[in-house]
Amino acid sequence: MIQGSCHCGGVRWTLQERPASVTACNCTLCRRYGVLWAYDYEGEGIGVSGPTTVYVRGPDIELHFCPTCGCVAYWRSQYLDDQQRRRIAVNVRLTEPHEVASVPIRHFDGLDTFEALPSDGRCVTDYWF
Repeated sequence: MIQGSCHCGGVRWTLQERPASVTACNCTLCRRYGVLWAYDYEGEGIGVSGPTTVYVRGPDIELHFCPTCGCVAYWRSQYLDDQQRRRIAVNVRLTEPHEVASVPIRHFDGLDTFEALPSDGRCVTDYWF
């Protein structure tokens, strides 16, 4: 299990398994926040706790922040999918670097094409120099 928390410790998340990859996105939000996302479903592979402040982006996504220290902890879908599951992603920058250092980074063009980009071979440790 991998755990993460905001700077003050008020908001926490857990990943049941080490992610196969994390995503760096260049959309108007992600590039400003500098986040790296690991995805799963709420209450399944990902658990979250603690009070948050929510920013709703468009009709689909809630971004959850710690109301005390301001860290971006996770996003979650506002809707359930066809199997009644809620998609969620946690910001892996809120864990200790050694927990995810060798996890490969996927790049996603959320700004222009909304498509995955080719891998460049980097992993999380390359972002934490």
